[in-house]
Amino acid sequence: MKYFPESALYQLEFENIKSLLSSYCNTEFAKGLAENLRIHTKYEFIQPALQQTHEYQLLLQSHQAFPDNHQLKITNELKLLFIDGAMLQASQLVQLKHLAETMQKIFRWFDVERRTTHPTLFKVIENSYYEKTIVSLINDIIDEAGNVKDNASEELSRIRVNLYRKRGELRRLFNRIVSRLSKDGYLADIEESFMNGRRVLAVFAEQKRMVKGILHGESDSRRTAFIEPEETTGLNNEIYSMELEEVREINKILLALTKKISVYAPLLKQYHDILGEYDFIQAKAKLAVETGGNFIKLTDKALLNLRQAYHPLLYLFNKKAGKPTIPLNLYLDEANRILVISGPNAGGKTVTLKTAGLLQLMVQSGLLVPCSADSEMGIFKQLMIHIGDTQSLEFELSTYSSHLKNMKYFLENANGKTLFFIDELGSGSDPNLGGAFAEVIMEELARKHAMGVVTTHYLNLKVMANKVPGIINGAMAFDEVNLKPLYQLTLGKPGSSYTFSIAERIGLNPALIKRARQLVDEDHFSLDKLLNRTEQDLQKIDKEKMTLKNLLTENEKLKNEMNRVINTESHKQKVEILKHQNKVSEEKLTYLKDLDRKLKKLVIDWRKSENKQEVIKQMNALLFRQNEKQVQEKQQKKFESKFEEITAAILPGVKVQMKSNRRVGVVNEIRGKRAIIQFGAVPLTVELTDLVAVKEKI
Repeated sequence: MKYFPESALYQLEFENIKSLLSSYCNTEFAKGLAENLRIHTKYEFIQPALQQTHEYQLLLQSHQAFPDNHQLKITNELKLLFIDGAMLQASQLVQLKHLAETMQKIFRWFDVERRTTHPTLFKVIENSYYEKTIVSLINDIIDEAGNVKDNASEELSRIRVNLYRKRGELRRLFNRIVSRLSKDGYLADIEESFMNGRRVLAVFAEQKRMVKGILHGESDSRRTAFIEPEETTGLNNEIYSMELEEVREINKILLALTKKISVYAPLLKQYHDILGEYDFIQAKAKLAVETGGNFIKLTDKALLNLRQAYHPLLYLFNKKAGKPTIPLNLYLDEANRILVISGPNAGGKTVTLKTAGLLQLMVQSGLLVPCSADSEMGIFKQLMIHIGDTQSLEFELSTYSSHLKNMKYFLENANGKTLFFIDELGSGSDPNLGGAFAEVIMEELARKHAMGVVTTHYLNLKVMANKVPGIINGAMAFDEVNLKPLYQLTLGKPGSSYTFSIAERIGLNPALIKRARQLVDEDHFSLDKLLNRTEQDLQKIDKEKMTLKNLLTENEKLKNEMNRVINTESHKQKVEILKHQNKVSEEKLTYLKDLDRKLKKLVIDWRKSENKQEVIKQMNALLFRQNEKQVQEKQQKKFESKFEEITAAILPGVKVQMKSNRRVGVVNEIRGKRAIIQFGAVPLTVELTDLVAVKEKI
């Protein structure tokens, strides 16, 4: 992307975004990509970069681990692999092995399902492959601790066996010497030490002439001398010689192994770059998580549709300070190409410019931007800004001269793929003349189909925005009562500068304010006053709309809750009905199964018995009793639905039920062990043992 002026990236704070991105990188490769972050102008480069970042962002948000190892620092090792005759140390070769093993984990991570769900992340390794020979070659020679194995060669195995024997012999001899001299009182408390790679005795300084051997040094206090015993000198020399032989053999083995691994140097370099690429992607994803970035819709045309957008650096600052950040809504398309923002000073006009400009740079760099996911952003080939005082001492240009010089560049180079931002267009000169030039500049930029945002206090530009096709008004909201900006952009209407309101609120002399009003053109003052009143009315309407929206939302919640309760109760009733139906069905099924079993038995008895009449009697009795039983059960259920048994004495006036036939009546009289019960119009004498007291259910 082309940008103007050269300081545009610094003015829009894009360099700060790059520094923040670099801080999330772990590898030098990724840091290099962050510091040299490219701003692309082609859809086929930008869209995959955004998709990659989004896919990794989803992994972070769902706490899924991606098997990339960012701790490997092997740039020098890879350089040595490309040099003929170079030798890598065992620890360096282990690092290369870890690089290959990490790539193996990444290839395994991308199973068939993940290749479908994370296609752009998979694309990073699509043209590579895993070579298992690299790990196999290194494992054959070097163990996990980074030591060359004993069986790396027959010669090394022989040398180490001999070394082991000699060291054991030296250890036994040295221990005997220590034991002897310790008894003689020649040794200090520490008894022994190592100096110059040799095991030495710690002898009291005054006794050092009593011990034969080589003096290797003394302690700082000069009270202890370190002597290599004469008896061990020969063994130490032999061991030293064998250790040199071991080192030569190890170097020979490592040289041969390095030569074998160097065949895969290009592949290992590719592995290194792939891990760096994944590190860069994870840094972009972490930046998105931290700033609330989202994967927005990208379109290959000039368009800017920001919804609930934030300036990422301002968002982080406010987040740290515990303050809210007011979101921005901004829309520019083919029909509405230039937005003229007016309003009071310190109301957020410049922040709006910088937010839109920075987010455009970020999205064309493949970074997710902090705005609603349903936002849509286009692609621009050049970006031009004019923000702040650009007075130049070097070229002896005044503020307005410098301003016109920049506008000259804008007019000569702007086209349909240009996004521009101009802060205080026309300022620095006579308001009437500066305003006239500003109108001409805006008309020309609109004619060239450039897209951008302009801030101003000029009334003529506010009026112009309603007349010239493609130019629209916007205003930064202001709370006139509390005298503070609201940092909210409202599209479709111009805003007041609140000049006199601010003067009144800060306590300026009313007489001075009155004189100032008299000096202002009546039409000019009336228009500003009208804008002031209109803006306050719109703020009031917005508050009422928000209140109504909240009430509707609450009403919808209550409605949903009521429907949920109704549905739950209806479900419970249906469940109870089904339970009752199932219980009745189970009772009928049990009865029929029992009846079927008894009838089958009677059929068998019929066939076997000679007395057929007896079997017929049993069958009649079974069927009759079953019918009687059903009648009794119905009566019992009918009774249970109306009456319930109670614990009470059988006395005159008490309602009772006969156990034998479930009939209910009232006790008229007690005669010994019997009672006269009134059943309707008929009195009956019944045994007390056949009666229970009952009462009607309420």
